[in-house]
Amino acid sequence: MICFPNAKINLGLNIVSKRDDGYHNLETVFYPIMIKDALEIIISERQEQDSFIESGLKTGVSSENNLVMKALKLMRAHYEIPFLDVHLLKKIPFGAGIGGGSADAAFMLKLLRNKFSLDATDAQLSALAAQLGADCPFFIYNRPCFASGIGEVLENVDLSLEGYYLMLIKPDINVATKDAFALINPAQPEVSLKEIIKKPVSEWKDLMINDFEKSIFAKHPAIEQIKLKLYALGAVYASMSGSGSSVYAIFNKKTDLKHHFADCYVWEQE
Repeated sequence: MICFPNAKINLGLNIVSKRDDGYHNLETVFYPIMIKDALEIIISERQEQDSFIESGLKTGVSSENNLVMKALKLMRAHYEIPFLDVHLLKKIPFGAGIGGGSADAAFMLKLLRNKFSLDATDAQLSALAAQLGADCPFFIYNRPCFASGIGEVLENVDLSLEGYYLMLIKPDINVATKDAFALINPAQPEVSLKEIIKKPVSEWKDLMINDFEKSIFAKHPAIEQIKLKLYALGAVYASMSGSGSSVYAIFNKKTDLKHHFADCYVWEQE
């Protein structure tokens, strides 16, 4: 059985407060985009152990540390699952702030449920997904959501970017999470993202921010230059996604701008 985990972007990202456990409470809107990996599971004929093959983009992560195999181990702690041959074709760029690894983990949970007809609700899978990563629960539902807490508390929002054209640029830059938090001063936003997304996209530029941009742009000015360039090329709205390093843009119409970013990974909505 095969599935196709997709990525997400963050529409706004506000760091609200520091938690006692060392994490930060945040507010963001997760929005799915169709950059996809492929994940396949087959029941192992030998039934001696699981096997894992990764192709496509090389993450450099060992099989036991890959979130896909961690998801399998977690499900096996709750359900009887035979040994499997697992193949992950990696197309979503990693270190991009678009949740590729989290998507793979969450889709693995759903794939196992479907393959073996497991009695597990979305809510139960979401609770398991939260043990794998803060934004993993989003991919269980995989629809526009307002997220709070550390990203695991989800609320459906009525939002569609149909009629717009999305583009995502990822430079050859890796952003460390600690760098992303370096200059963050947690604060409640003046206007909730739930209110901002109700406004026309043309008004988002002056209202919707990603709190990580300040510290990341200071350390990696090339990422800020990508954002500025996207605006110069006609984007209605542009922002870094998550803690970077990718930047996405929303255009009013389909465009062909790949040649402007020859040294970067570029995804354009079909």
